[in-house]
Amino acid sequence: MNSTTRTSFMAIAVALGLNGAAGAAELRIAAGDTGDALVLLREHLDQFEQISGHSVSIVEMPSSTTDQLAQYRIWLADESPEVDVFFIDVIWSGLLAQHLHDLTEAAGDVIDQHIPEIVASQTVDGRLVAIPYYTDAPALYYRTDLLERHEKVPPETWAELEATAQEIMAAERAAGNTDLWGFVFQGGLYEGLTCNALEWVASNDGGSFIDAEGRITAANPNAASILDRVAGWVGSIAPPGVIGYREEESRVFWQTGNAVFMRNWPYAYALGNAEGSAVAGLFDVVPLPRGSMGTASAGTLGGWNAAVSAYSAEPEAATELALFLTSEAVQKDRAIRYTFLPTIASLYDDPEIAEAQPLIPAWREVVENAVPRPSAPTGIHYSQVSQEIWTAAHNTIAGRGDAAGNLAELERRLRFISARGWGS
Repeated sequence: MNSTTRTSFMAIAVALGLNGAAGAAELRIAAGDTGDALVLLREHLDQFEQISGHSVSIVEMPSSTTDQLAQYRIWLADESPEVDVFFIDVIWSGLLAQHLHDLTEAAGDVIDQHIPEIVASQTVDGRLVAIPYYTDAPALYYRTDLLERHEKVPPETWAELEATAQEIMAAERAAGNTDLWGFVFQGGLYEGLTCNALEWVASNDGGSFIDAEGRITAANPNAASILDRVAGWVGSIAPPGVIGYREEESRVFWQTGNAVFMRNWPYAYALGNAEGSAVAGLFDVVPLPRGSMGTASAGTLGGWNAAVSAYSAEPEAATELALFLTSEAVQKDRAIRYTFLPTIASLYDDPEIAEAQPLIPAWREVVENAVPRPSAPTGIHYSQVSQEIWTAAHNTIAGRGDAAGNLAELERRLRFISARGWGS
């Protein structure tokens, strides 16, 4: 952490009135881990403790967002004071809103700094239930050295990715690189597969399974054709085990140098260039490809936000912590060191960020055009909806039926869920 960042943290302390006064609180924050995220969080919590006088411990959560949400819902349904501050996925605000403090007034002086669409996603019935922490949109990672060696360019379509991956795999394996595969992504049974499936389908002009008005659009030829194409990748350009991969399995596989392409979030960029990485300095990123029936790529809108539990015994101190962790100085530090995309718009023009992580200013347009999951139209039913989507996608890529049949079954199940209306 440089001296400029430390000075910025002290400025935050003054703004929040953090002076280490007597009666300091003992706080607990729930957070999952991708890469070294918890290491960086602990550093920021240490800084918060020094300038506030509060103490903060981390309640470590599973890396699977599905498992994490399940634990959150248990705590909140029990009105447990076990956790004071939660990091929540961008799609959870509607599900958890009734259990979270309204932060509208507390964040009033800073909330306008954040990208409006992200703030809107965390505002439920006029209540700001979480403050944006970082945003996310995925990239296609590619090996610059391998593409240059084989005189290829980054693919703009999934068909081009498939062909390039096959050609480079064949040539490299013939030359002795027998562990190389063409593409890794997130094919496991969890929320990440819903994101991947949405990107495949939306990029092929197949819709988003459920549209913004709540109409079910899952079973259509464009969606079926792209999912059948993906199924053909498993065991050909993608390792058979990819149907169980999540973000970290994909990243670790890629970082050992055994893949030509990877779909992953920006957090993997800094880690890929870290000391000891087999691909350091040997890769770059571009937007995800589009399908043969589509006109543009589609990256899922992601991101995490800081929320204060309505059952916290220390709501004022917990709010101070949420404001600190979502502040400009913390977001800038996370951006420079680990390529976490800021939610504060001005940071995309910050010259220090641009010098350290050129990915970030380049990714502003991708973030602004990211495709939302159908959480808004499905409301409290989104978790069930997403499970049905990832199940249909997984059945297809695992070879359990073709895409048309699995999507027809998905549509039938979605209609059953929505029979009384999405808001019921």
